[in-house]
Amino acid sequence: MASGTEETGQPRSAGLGTLRVARSEIRRQMRERRRVRVAVVVMISLLVLAALPLYFGVRAAMRDPVFNSLDQLDVPAWATVNTVDDVSGSRWCLEECRYRERTAQSERAAAETAPVYEKALAAEGWQPWKVQFCPDLPVRTELPGRYTCWKRDELTLDLWVRDATCTIEAAPDAPAVEPTEGAVPPAAECKGSLVSIKVRNAIADDRTGPRPSTDPSLTGVDPDPIFSDDPLDDLTPSPS
Repeated sequence: MASGTEETGQPRSAGLGTLRVARSEIRRQMRERRRVRVAVVVMISLLVLAALPLYFGVRAAMRDPVFNSLDQLDVPAWATVNTVDDVSGSRWCLEECRYRERTAQSERAAAETAPVYEKALAAEGWQPWKVQFCPDLPVRTELPGRYTCWKRDELTLDLWVRDATCTIEAAPDAPAVEPTEGAVPPAAECKGSLVSIKVRNAIADDRTGPRPSTDPSLTGVDPDPIFSDDPLDDLTPSPS
């Protein structure tokens, strides 16, 4: 067999050329697959990065802006433990205006917690509101605390900070339990204070306008007259 040829009779250079072409094609396909994988990873990363701001933006838009402003209050973390928000009514005062209430726990006493909230409200533009009916409803005066009212733009705010209570009332027929040695009484474990924030639209707050008089002469109802005799008894039937 002549030198430089394969047993099949084809030149050896032709076989090497075919092998090089095959290897080049394999490399090209691997590079293409690598580009596709990189493109997929980049696309997923962009979607995640874009979805997070969109999610938080939609969430902030759907949430009541008053709660968003309360979140911006410069209040330390120890004064905003276990925060719970509650809302009712319509934001646009359809049938009933929006009523917002936030409750939270503070790890410190009311005497230290109340000034922190009052300072934070003043920093956000809330003005102390000296109104006759503040609080609007009776509160438990036996609990050490402070009740203040505030006003800003078209909103009114009631802030009530009072010490936490640990009074545990036992059932009348419950047997008395002797305290064990070294046990800590429940009152000693009760610390901190409770915070209540109520926000209303000023037009829905009765304290922004004159209140109706409670004079009984204006609210009473005159009784219906009582007839002792039947007025029809004196009438005689006419002859038919």
